Amino acid sequence: MKQLLITAALCLASTAPSMASNTRVAVSMTSFDNPFLTILLNGIRGEAERNGNIELLTEDAQLDPAKQLNQVQNFIANGVDAIIVNAVDGDATAAITKAAADANVPLVYVNHPPAELDSGLPEGTAFVGSDERQSGTMEAQAACKLLGGKGKAVILMGPLENHAALVRTKDVEDTFSTSDCNIEILEKQTANWNRTQAQDLVSSWLTAGIEFDAVIANNDEMAIGAAQALKAAGVSMDKVVIAGIDATPDGLAAMKAGDIDITVFQNATKQGEVATQTAVKMAAGKPSEKTSWVPFELVTPDNMASYAK
Repeated sequence: MKQLLITAALCLASTAPSMASNTRVAVSMTSFDNPFLTILLNGIRGEAERNGNIELLTEDAQLDPAKQLNQVQNFIANGVDAIIVNAVDGDATAAITKAAADANVPLVYVNHPPAELDSGLPEGTAFVGSDERQSGTMEAQAACKLLGGKGKAVILMGPLENHAALVRTKDVEDTFSTSDCNIEILEKQTANWNRTQAQDLVSSWLTAGIEFDAVIANNDEMAIGAAQALKAAGVSMDKVVIAGIDATPDGLAAMKAGDIDITVFQNATKQGEVATQTAVKMAAGKPSEKTSWVPFELVTPDNMASYAK
């Protein structure tokens, strides 16, 4: 039914004079249920509204790479002018890239880089995101400083097929193994960006008697879950350093409450805006950057007020 509605909308748009000049941009998101990705999608929507000449179509891939490929194929069949993809699995993007390239439809990956980024994106394909080598490093260096350069930590990872989760985790491991920061990593497991899964995982570690000085999470949702588990177990928040990434509204609220000590701001809104701008430029045949990086920024209780907006 959804596809029929989209097709009907496109047909109406093509026959209505007032819509004739609009650029039709289709978006496939990994999930509509992820708080960070909601901010990213709102950035895309906000830029489309400001532009005033963009007809936006959005689809939820529901964490399914096959569904996402099917959505992209349907977008192409419906004659959209450009496509934005927040990839479910960066290692499974080759078919998406090929489908768009074969149809000569501009394609912009946002936030989650495709595997092709390392080997070089083909013509008509671009990427907008943040350099994950900064995020985990910033997070780990700040945690190391709070720990005085020594201690024991556990790591909460995002999905194992996700580029950001893998890079962030490696950043933390590399930082913790330096001479300036001798932090022992006791456990590292995936909680899939999910608050509840993180709470359950940390609770199981506590039940097993694992003692740690820090929880280093790949995102804020998992950091919040860790804090909830520690509080439920009667552990003082002053005794454990908790770090996350993204500086989401919930993450900042947790920091204000004293539950999170560190987060790293990833400007999802800016990524969405730049991705939309890039898609429109490419659709118009104008020059655009193949790769656009939006910097990460360290957030602590000392400067969190400036990020609350």
